[in-house]
Amino acid sequence: MSPLYRRALLAGAPLLLPAVARGQTLLTATPAQTEGPFYPASLPADFDNDLVQVRGQAARAMGTVLHLEGRVLDRAGRPVPGVTVEIWQCDAQGIYDHPRDSRREQRDGAFQGFGRVQVEADARYRFRTLSPVAYPGRAPHIHVAVLSGSARLVSQFYLAGHPRNDRDRIFRAATSVPGGRERIEMRPQDAPGLEAGALAATLHIVLG
Repeated sequence: MSPLYRRALLAGAPLLLPAVARGQTLLTATPAQTEGPFYPASLPADFDNDLVQVRGQAARAMGTVLHLEGRVLDRAGRPVPGVTVEIWQCDAQGIYDHPRDSRREQRDGAFQGFGRVQVEADARYRFRTLSPVAYPGRAPHIHVAVLSGSARLVSQFYLAGHPRNDRDRIFRAATSVPGGRERIEMRPQDAPGLEAGALAATLHIVLG
């Protein structure tokens, strides 16, 4: 313990982390949301960051490709390196690769459905996946989880302005938190420079 830290502690003085200035406005944390449906009952053989192309298969998944990226930050805006980011979602027909999905046998076998990456020093994650689609009872969404040590944040990302958002109770609960909407709404744009016909969106994940 440094002499300065020890003196401040004994004096009862408030301590601040060096990178967080007094009075600094902290970022709103990404709101936690339900995990289901459906976190994989077992991981697919291929679970890299490209969900559109399953290793060893020539076919590409049906649907509109979405290049999703962002950084994992703390509330002071600092990168959080070394964490693991996972995403999972239904295919372009609204079917999950999960035994509890009654239409599982009809799912698109060319869609991986689940992906995982570990972020490096810049704390940036990248996935090539599908623009999400709606299914009965839910607005289009992508599930996301961040694993940092023993802590795990689970949330969901939505398409900004989609007409089903405000009828989705999970979306409504997450956006009832001040600032929550900007943490979970994706705003995809055309991405011809990345891939013909694809979309791209950037959404940072803020850990509380």
